[in-house]
Amino acid sequence: SLRRLHLARKGTMGLTEVAPASLGHVYAMILAGGSGTRFWPLSRRRRPKQLLKLFGSESLLQQAVGRLEGLVPPSRTYVFTSKTIRSEVCHQLSRIPSRQIVAEPASRNTAPAIGLAACEILRHDPEGIMVVLPSDHLVARPSVFRRALQAGCQLASERDCSVVIGIKPTRPETGYGYIRRGKKGRRIAGLEVFPVRQFTEKPDAPVARRYFRSGDYLWNGGMFIWKASLLMANLRQFQPQMARGLEKIARAGGIRSGNVLKEIYPRLKNLSIDYALMEKIPNIFAVAADMGWSDVGSWAAAYEQSPRGKAGNSAPANAILLDSHQNMVVSSRKLVAAVGVENLVIVETEDALLVCSRVRAQDVGKIVKELNRRGLKHLL
Repeated sequence: SLRRLHLARKGTMGLTEVAPASLGHVYAMILAGGSGTRFWPLSRRRRPKQLLKLFGSESLLQQAVGRLEGLVPPSRTYVFTSKTIRSEVCHQLSRIPSRQIVAEPASRNTAPAIGLAACEILRHDPEGIMVVLPSDHLVARPSVFRRALQAGCQLASERDCSVVIGIKPTRPETGYGYIRRGKKGRRIAGLEVFPVRQFTEKPDAPVARRYFRSGDYLWNGGMFIWKASLLMANLRQFQPQMARGLEKIARAGGIRSGNVLKEIYPRLKNLSIDYALMEKIPNIFAVAADMGWSDVGSWAAAYEQSPRGKAGNSAPANAILLDSHQNMVVSSRKLVAAVGVENLVIVETEDALLVCSRVRAQDVGKIVKELNRRGLKHLL
């Protein structure tokens, strides 16, 4: 069971001492359907970012599951992915029962997938608590991550509320959504907990600087916790058509409903969970955590997370970089040599070579669109 968690004193959230809750009702739902186009040419349709071993001997997906060890067993872990990569996901996650690795019939964004997972959990456990996690993020301090999940599960269990794990900002970032927190917070498991006032979209640079200076905002890393029953109740209220479709699938057997799933799921609204619910529902709390988090959203972000030499280069040991600084080189086959270059990303694969400025790394996805336009599908 969860170790005993305390709040220092009773406050506006109406909490005094939080009793321990059993981990036996906690389920993990990992979203692993993304394509990761900004990591081309290493990432492809059949091997997107979450399946790559960018940092160490395990893929980002394997690391995401590994961080749950001691909190959620494989028997209560569900992975939602695409038909294209399901077999590789099963291979990488051999400890998770294959029936719990679900290939969505169509890509319908996060809200329908999370709703389908909630229905599946409710079929097995009416008291089930969902932990929703991305599969392609990096966490440098997993012990803090686990404490945040413990605190969030405790809060969701005791208060029947929705919980978001908020990341303490380290810079005025324009690439993330933000969470505006309430003024009065308390501590659970040594972490601050705040009522959520507002979810905001990705800001422009001046707004991001204002958010960062104010200290009132957290980054939204897409990590949520709630009872599966509460999630479905919120869908019934705010997305009734989606809820009806999901419940029809559930009555037919849920993720194993065959033709019913294939017929109904692709017709559900294509909505993110943020837009479908989080921007609308009441009674949300944020657990603020400094866990060394990154969404690793581009080669530039990967560079920031990679070990670098004296000249600031991240490169294989056999690369030859003369009078070159702050470059990222990825190559497992060919020797890469560079002279007098700075701030580049150079990625070599068997059939493609990428060279781009690090400051333009976010635009690598445009290459994928251009390849599509030219009909070069063998490179996707």
